[in-house]
Order: sequence, then structure tokens, then C-alpha cells
Amino acid sequence: MKIIECPRDAMQGISEFIPTDIKAAYINQLLKVGFDTIDFGSFVSPKAIPQLKDTAQVLAQLYLENTNSKLLSIIANTRGATDACKFQEINYLGFPLSVSEQFQQRNTKKSIAQALSTVEEIQNLAIKNNKELVVYLSMAFGNPYGENYHPDIVAELTEKLHQLEVGIVALSDTIGVSSPINIAPLFSTLIQEYPTIEFGAHSHTTPDKWEEKVESAYQNGCRRFDAALKGYGGCPMAKDNLVGNMPTEKLITYFAEDLGLNNQELEKSLMLSSSVFKR
Repeated sequence: MKIIECPRDAMQGISEFIPTDIKAAYINQLLKVGFDTIDFGSFVSPKAIPQLKDTAQVLAQLYLENTNSKLLSIIANTRGATDACKFQEINYLGFPLSVSEQFQQRNTKKSIAQALSTVEEIQNLAIKNNKELVVYLSMAFGNPYGENYHPDIVAELTEKLHQLEVGIVALSDTIGVSSPINIAPLFSTLIQEYPTIEFGAHSHTTPDKWEEKVESAYQNGCRRFDAALKGYGGCPMAKDNLVGNMPTEKLITYFAEDLGLNNQELEKSLMLSSSVFKR
């Protein structure tokens, strides 16, 4: 079981700039908990996501000597990937590939076809620089734009990623519209069809729907879950109203198994999150 803690997703939609030292202190605390990976920042245009313009400065303040947690950074183009590859500390590059043409344009200013070409370029960069590419299939369960949606579109994009030898694909419920009805068949079908790909769940959710989303994904083979403490965050590029992230503490309670986490450091992280996001 892997939990990917996502302070980057929690912070990115906040308009008031969080000082660099506060970001770094929070991520340093998260690094003590024992999460598999910390999605800590992004190398994207500061005009697009001004909150994360200091990712390189945050990285310089992280203490990585005594943690087993790996670092993931979001990138939206080849230039961002090139920047991220300069840092040996970063293990994963995360790229948002959308099932929705409109969202792909909003998020990366590319068509889906153009974005797939970018994925290929970034995959080559990742391999060359000893990194691993994680592709987020955003709007994987539907979109708010009235565009045609069908699980077959998700399957077609997954096949193209498979051909590029992408090893991790996160099915992303960007606006919180997934339910057991569409979660179960998508995970069960894709996991069976592509055994070499590690599929993850990146879910945004309202407080009353988190458990059914986790249960559906888990019962259908998912063992990689993205989350953020207290459910903070959401995607500012999706639409006006942010739908929060999957709350990490709810995930931990649901699994009720030894996840190898330091519960004392987890409690400290929960307390610190309240001050970081009280703005």
C-alpha cells in the first residue's frame, strides 16, 4: 500500500502566498511520517500557479538524509521537466494528461495529441536522468464542460501510455464526480489489462463521499492513493469551485493496517497543517 501525500495540491489554489520557509518546514515535517512519496512542488509557469514559484527554493531547504519518502514534482511541459531533472533529489516527474480536450488546454495549453507528444519527450528525459514519470489521467471519470466522456477514452490513452512504457498512471477525479459505479469497472479493467502499470487513485471528494471512493478503488485492485492532510486543496485549473483532496487521515483509518507510518509525527503534521492553511 502506498500513500502519496500531496502538499503541492493542497497549496496550489491558495491565493495568499505561503512563505517559502513555512512550506519547507511543513514538508520537512511530512517527510518524518513515512509516506511513500511527497508530491511537494511543481516546475510550471509562475503565472499559471504563482503559489509554487518557489519550488526550487523549497527543495533547497528540505532535509532528506533521514527519510525514505521519495519526492515528486509536477511539470506541464518539456522545459519544466528539464528544470526538474537538474535536481537529483527529485524521484518522480508528474505530468497531467487529460481525458478532456478543454481541460488539457486550460492546464497545459496543448491539445491531447500535442500533450501525448510531450509525454514521450518527458519520458525520454526521465529515463536519461534516472527519474520515473507518473502520468495523471485527469478528468478520468467525467468533466464539467459537457464534452463527450466514455471509459473507452481512458482506456485508449492508457494504451498509448503503455506503448511509451509509462510505469505509473494515476486515474484522477479532478472535480470529484467519481462514484463506485464508474470507479470499480475502470480500475478492475485497466489493472487486469495492463499488469505492468501501477495504477493510482487521485481523488477529489466532498466529506460525505470519501469512503465509497476509496473502497471502490481498493476492492478493484488499487494500492496507490494520493491524499492531503485534512483534505485541503483542489485543482485551480479545473473550475471555479475547488473540491478538496482525499483526506489522508481518513485513508489511514480506512485501511486499519500497519502502513509503516510514524503516528506521533503524523499527529504533529496534522497540527502544523492547521497553521499552514489558516490563511
